[in-house]
Amino acid sequence: MKILVINSGSSSLKFKLFKMLDERVLCAGLFEKIGSDDSSIGFSHQEHEQHKHMIVKDHNNALDILFDLLFEEGFLVDINELYAVGHRVVHGGDVFSKARKINEEVIQKLRELIPLAPLHNSANIEGILAVQARSMDLKQVAVFDTAFHHNMPECASRYALQSSFYFEDKIKRYGFHGSSHSFVLKKACSMLAKEPTETDIISLHLGNGASACAIHRGQSVDTSMGMTPLEGLVMGSRSGDVDPSIIFYLHRHKGYAIDDIDDLLNNKSGLLGLCGESDMRLILQKAEIGNKYQLAIDIFVYKIKKQIGAYLAILPKVDAVVFTAGIGEHSSEIRALVCEGLQGLGIVYDKEKNRETKKRNFSFEHKKSLIKLFVIATDEELEIALQTKEVLERSKDAR
Repeated sequence: MKILVINSGSSSLKFKLFKMLDERVLCAGLFEKIGSDDSSIGFSHQEHEQHKHMIVKDHNNALDILFDLLFEEGFLVDINELYAVGHRVVHGGDVFSKARKINEEVIQKLRELIPLAPLHNSANIEGILAVQARSMDLKQVAVFDTAFHHNMPECASRYALQSSFYFEDKIKRYGFHGSSHSFVLKKACSMLAKEPTETDIISLHLGNGASACAIHRGQSVDTSMGMTPLEGLVMGSRSGDVDPSIIFYLHRHKGYAIDDIDDLLNNKSGLLGLCGESDMRLILQKAEIGNKYQLAIDIFVYKIKKQIGAYLAILPKVDAVVFTAGIGEHSSEIRALVCEGLQGLGIVYDKEKNRETKKRNFSFEHKKSLIKLFVIATDEELEIALQTKEVLERSKDAR
């Protein structure tokens, strides 16, 4: 059984082809800068990797190139060899509480949700339609970034605004990175030898996008991202939490148009705004006491510490704090800085264990720590493939 996972962005398309019998990645790749003269594709399988610049006009053209590659490299002989295609869809709004098999009704509802995530959902729909154009018989499943957080309590998901905004306009905290938080929860349960219904963790997805999630008995009860992925922690180019009045000030007194403020907060802020770099690896290399790179690290870490403290306050117990995604998995320096000084909250890390480089999943708490500390390699695409398989097998059983 082969499942192709597609993650369509506004100018990108990431893919992985899985053999589900052993959950093995057969090949993977990334189209970047789709629609520009500088577009390119990276493609890898086993030990072989290639990267080349080529004109990729749109998502439909990207799918043409992708399927040509899959046929040329021998991963597919016929498109109907695929069991299904699973799509990452960023925003499921109030409508989708779990992954869904795609049909015309689902596509229409996704179109209605475009105002909540204009760039993301539009691109996700393009990817779905591009696959559909190649085979109407090929099964497709939408896996939603927001679904894992769908049942958050109202006190966590609702903003202190007039009721009509919540009930009529659906303005609320939706949360994102759901596939990642869901994936690491399962791995954490395995490492703890506990069932999800017995497990409470704080999940820290720290990459170019960053979010924290409080998970109680296997359910998301709070998360740092909000109605959009802009709210919450400091990110590569996103500001995270800011006083909303800053928007009015920039508009009224500095002459910024609304679209310019949107661009500023999403694309020119965060680590990039603080020090001119968005890659934490480069920032750590350039950091010295008192310089702008060190300040960017300090602010990044400070916000994470505050979020951990907040979640320790709302969870009745915490079995583990989990670090995942690019920074969380690979930066022992950031993990150490986050854990430093949290002894009073029951978090004590082991300096030697934290330097582990060979294992993908490991613990690094000190024997005095009351709370486990895990590094878990996330795999959002595998989680999408697993949910795709589950949805289709469930629909078979229902017949």
